[in-house]
Amino acid sequence: MEKKRNPKWQRDELILALDLYFQLEPGQIHARNPLIIELSDTLNKLPIHGDKDEYEKFRNPNGVGLKLSNFLALDETYSGKGMAATSKLDKEIFAEFKDKKELLGKLANAIKLSAINPAIRDEILNLPDDVDDDAKVKEGGLLYRYHLARERNPGIVKKKKEKALKLHGKLECELCSFDFQRVYGEIGYGFIECHHKKPLYTLVEETETTLDDLMLVCSNCHRMLHRGWIDF
Repeated sequence: MEKKRNPKWQRDELILALDLYFQLEPGQIHARNPLIIELSDTLNKLPIHGDKDEYEKFRNPNGVGLKLSNFLALDETYSGKGMAATSKLDKEIFAEFKDKKELLGKLANAIKLSAINPAIRDEILNLPDDVDDDAKVKEGGLLYRYHLARERNPGIVKKKKEKALKLHGKLECELCSFDFQRVYGEIGYGFIECHHKKPLYTLVEETETTLDDLMLVCSNCHRMLHRGWIDF
């Protein structure tokens, strides 16, 4: 069976690559570097591109080294030329994180954990395919999907709603006070969505979601929160 061409690099992968780039000197960017070999292994474990065996030399050390060389061409502190074949997404991510290396490191570590932790991988892979791609935030697709999985945990969502009903006798959006039952009648009783307030990169380090981690929101506010409207 003929192998497919390697897929385009996704945001999560580029976050990992850029984080490593900032840890290396230009002369260390080559396929024999143990850190580049380790990154190649991590990229092959990420639950992003499906069956990696379908692709030709998927994210092998040579390809990873070339991707890091692309960043050299975007780095104003580098006096050489680097690889000229940078993508639009390469440029966007470099510009976004070149002055936010601490945040970049936190995101990269969280993405790595999503690759090696079986429980996290399973939650990401088992999430229904109804994710709104347009709503993915800066943390990347994997952490966003894990965030959704935590938000949709039926047990904790039920407890959050029960607590609100006991305290207030109704379920209102905590941001705009929209009440589905007031507007739509009986069909709206008990309906509201939950949003996880913690930064996405912290979720992989937590073992349990608490009621205080969640807020009750209407569908519109929830969509805007996922687009980065409020940074808790």
